[in-house]
Parts: sequence; structure tokens; C-alpha cells
Amino acid sequence: MQMDGVHITWLGHATFKVTTPGGKTVLIDPWTYHNPACPQELKKVDKVDLMLVTHGHSDHIGDAVEIAKATKPTCVAIVELAGWLGSKGVGNTVGFNKGGMVNIDGIKVTMTHAIHSSGVEDNSYVGDACGYVIEFENGRRLYHAGDTSAFSDMQIIGELYRPDVALLPIGDFYTMGPREAAIAVRLLGVKHVIPMHYATFPALTGTPDAFRAALQALGLNEVEVVEMKPGQTV
Repeated sequence: MQMDGVHITWLGHATFKVTTPGGKTVLIDPWTYHNPACPQELKKVDKVDLMLVTHGHSDHIGDAVEIAKATKPTCVAIVELAGWLGSKGVGNTVGFNKGGMVNIDGIKVTMTHAIHSSGVEDNSYVGDACGYVIEFENGRRLYHAGDTSAFSDMQIIGELYRPDVALLPIGDFYTMGPREAAIAVRLLGVKHVIPMHYATFPALTGTPDAFRAALQALGLNEVEVVEMKPGQTV
């Protein structure tokens, strides 16, 4: 996997910190302080330039307000969730919708569909779940699928945005499992995949080995599965 200066750090579950070639820090699904999979030394995030939130569940947005107030990034979310963040005192929010693209200091963020529920703990309406395709300053593209099942329109995501790397949930139960994630890879046409959203809780039983076996069963032997450990950077 070659991203030409894009550094991806897995903070456990669906949370990733990405350092861009231009020196920006992107935090996706900010759940660190209360994330049992996040290494202790990485729970406090001191610098964030751009925060992306896929939906309102606590294991994705649980620390968004605290981190945003401390680091003052641009916070990107679907329009209703951006409004909710603003109501909690988060400044500099950008709320848009699926199919739209925003350019934040040279980083292009396109919001994609995801099939999943979305809700915050105070029962506010915060819109749909989503995913993101992020195009960095060097033209490399990263797809974070968010929490989702496999769906046929992933083929359109692949055709339109051609991500270099996909971050896909494989845990099953709350999202797609290894077999469905392998179908997602085929639809996307992506050659490099980082599994996420597995092993955090006992219910998330999908494994990278099962994912590899599912890819092989589909004849996708050329796909690289980049199995990361929480805290690791690639």
C-alpha cells in the first residue's frame, strides 16, 4: 500500500487519525477517551485540523464534543448531526449531505451513503449514517465506509471516486461481517483494505482471517488486507 505521504493511525474500533502530506491532522469518528481499544497514550488528541463524524452512535461520536472544544477543528458531519454538535458548543461545523463534496484547506471530502441507524443518547434527530471519501493534497483517496452493510451502490462509489484504500467494518452483528465485506471489496474494486469495527466488544466476532478467507473464496487474491493493531501507523 503506497499513499505517498499519507499516514494512517488506527485508534481502535472505527476511529482513525490521518496525517496528510500537507501536515494536517484528520480525526475520523472521534472516540478515544472512552474507547477500550484505544491505547492509553493515544486517548488524548492534542491536534486536530479536520474532524469527520459518520453518525451519532456513542462509539463513533462519544468524545467529539470534548475533543472539538479542546482542538477547535473544522467539524464535518451530515447536516442534522452538524447542527447537534453546534448545539453542544462545537464551533466551525460544516453540515452537508450525501453526494456532496466540501474542500477544507485542500482536502476534499465527499459524503457517501451508508446503511445503518443513527442516533445520539439524548434522542435528538441527527440525520442518516454516512461514509466519506477523502482526497488528500496529493490526490490519494481514502474511503471510510462508516457503519454499514454491503450495498450495491458501493459499485458507484468505486466508479466515481476510485479510492486507493478502503476502511471497512468486518465485525458483524452491528455492521457487515467478513463475507459481506468481501462483497463490498468486489463492488468497490479497491486493492487495499484496512479492516475496522471488530473485536472491540464480544458481539463483534468477525476477524481479519475470516475476511481474507472470504476474499479468497471470491477469487480476490490480489487484494491486500492491511491488518493493523490499535496504535499502529501505516
